[in-house]
This record gives sequence, C-alpha cells and structure tokens, in this order.
Amino acid sequence: MEAYIKGIGNISPQRTFDNSTFLEEIIEPAKPYMTCIEPNYKEFIEPIQLRRMGRILKMGVTASRICLKDSGIELPDAIIAGTGLGLLQDTEKFLTSMLDNDEKFLNPTSFIQSTHNTVGAHIAVMLKCNKYNYTFVHSNISFESAILDSLMQLKENPESNILLGGLDEMTEQHYQITERAGFWKKSLSGISNNYSNEKIIPGEGASFFVLSKKQSKNNYARFTGVNTFYKPGNTDEIINRISKFLESHQLSVNDIDLILLGQQDQFGDEIFNGVREKLFQKSIQTWYKHLCGEYNTSTAFASWLAANILKRQVVPEKIALSKKNNNNPLKNILIYNHFRNIYHSLILLSAC
Repeated sequence: MEAYIKGIGNISPQRTFDNSTFLEEIIEPAKPYMTCIEPNYKEFIEPIQLRRMGRILKMGVTASRICLKDSGIELPDAIIAGTGLGLLQDTEKFLTSMLDNDEKFLNPTSFIQSTHNTVGAHIAVMLKCNKYNYTFVHSNISFESAILDSLMQLKENPESNILLGGLDEMTEQHYQITERAGFWKKSLSGISNNYSNEKIIPGEGASFFVLSKKQSKNNYARFTGVNTFYKPGNTDEIINRISKFLESHQLSVNDIDLILLGQQDQFGDEIFNGVREKLFQKSIQTWYKHLCGEYNTSTAFASWLAANILKRQVVPEKIALSKKNNNNPLKNILIYNHFRNIYHSLILLSAC
C-alpha cells in the first residue's frame, strides 16, 4: 500500500504555513515550550466563526485549508486525523467551569469543542463533506494509525482523495502539570545541533496532507509504508524490526538515503544512537524535534519535513546530525520515532 502526497499544510513552531518557503529562517523558542507561529486566520476563516473557535481548532482548520488549496482538491472523499490529547484548551475551560460553577450553568461550547474529533468534524461541516470521517486517539502513534487507515481506504477506493492530519496543542496549564512530573527540559538552550539534552522540550503543531493514488508531476512524495511496535526488549529487537519492515517493501538499509530521527533527550538518544550507528552509517542522519518540540503527533511534522526534502532535494543544515552527503538523488527517507521506549513507529516516504 502506498499513496502520493498531492498537497500539504503545516502550522508549527516554525514559519511553515507558507508552502513557497522551506525553513529559510529557524525560530528559537521564547518559552520553556514551543508554540506555533500562526497565520492571519481571517484570511482562511470567517470572523464570525473565529470568535467561537479554540486555538488548536483554528490551527487544524487553517492547515487543512492550506493543504486542500495546495492540492487543488476542493472536497476530499475522507477526512482522517490523529491526535494524542485533542483540544486541551477547551477541555481545560470546560473542567475549570465545572469547578467554578459547582457543575451548574455550564457553557456547552467548551464541552462540544473538548472532544477529540472536533477538528475533523468542523472541517467536514465547513466543507459540507458528509463522507468517511475518523479521528484516531492512540497516544504517540495516533498519526501513524491515521496513515494506515488512509492507505487502507485508498486501497479499497483508488479514485479517492484523502485528507490526512495530525495535530496536538500545548497549554500553560498542561505544561505546568507535566513539568512537575519531570517530563520536560527546564532551561532554554536554543536550537542547535547538540541533541544530547537532559530532557525534552514540549511543542505542538497541526499538519495536513492530501493523499491520492494518482501520479502527478506536482506531487511531493509517497507514503510507502508505516509500522508500529510496543515496548521492544532491546536495541537488537528494534534493529530486527526495522530490517524486516524495510524487507517487506523490498528495501535494505542501504536503500535509505536519509534517516529522520525523533531524538531530543538523553534517555531516548541511547536507543536512537544505537540504531543509527548499527544500521544507518551510510545514510544521511537527521533529526527534527528541536524544530517542533515533543508532542504525540510530532511525526506529522516529520512527514511534512521529509516530503519537502524529497520534492526539493534539499536537506536543511539545521537538521543534520552528520556531515555526510553523497550528493546522490534522495529516493527513500525513513522516519523513526519512539517515546520513552514504549511506542515505536516507522514511516517510510519515497520520491515520486
């Protein structure tokens, strides 16, 4: 199963909502966590609708509209999204309102917008799309589950166009709670190529893709395969799973031109370093979470990054972990991510 990427839309802590540019300027985080650089939403959403929309809802709807415009598709045949935590800000508003008002006279808007499928549903209402609509909430493999469903839908309906998305948000309250639990890095060190940080910097983002079975000169890349696995015993088991995944697509480690890793903290780096040193010494080694931060669907940002690299045949200097560059055309990119050695995922993208 594979699908072509016809269009993309991405709102992230970098200036990525403009598809005419590609990481020309790297934005440093101004807080202990990364927040998205947002466009002027009035250019994409009616002001009367904006008033009732939470921040992640605005981001998701706008990213999807940028994506659809980029692809030239007005009405998708399915809307499939992945999110780990859904609309945090609206959930917090609703729960806070319950406490403040003793569970009486609650505003229904915050409750309605607190459900995880709100973004997908809102996009469908705005587009008047009454077709297949599904949101996966599978923790750190939510986006991967959405990719798999998209590929399965296209296998059954090859003429379809699928709107695929991955999105999560970070709030001040959520940061404070998780920071107390020791999740995050406490001091800002800036964006650099020094990836051996003690803890992770949290982030957020909304990335959308239009997938199709039809080949076109304007396509970005192909989603060639996706795989997830849970709590591997050791690095050897991880290496074995990666090798078997590539073999299932008639590839070997030597066919991976670039490996895109989700490393950013000292604990996780031990696993990532073991994999890249044993398997991908001949590949260009890169990373991405210093640009978007850690969140449940960060691999959606990584997929946007990989698709642009394959289309433009340019590897941004700020993502390089090694100076290796063979100057050959980039054909295959493997995204490997894990969170606390629990949820592991592999996403394979190939040039058109």
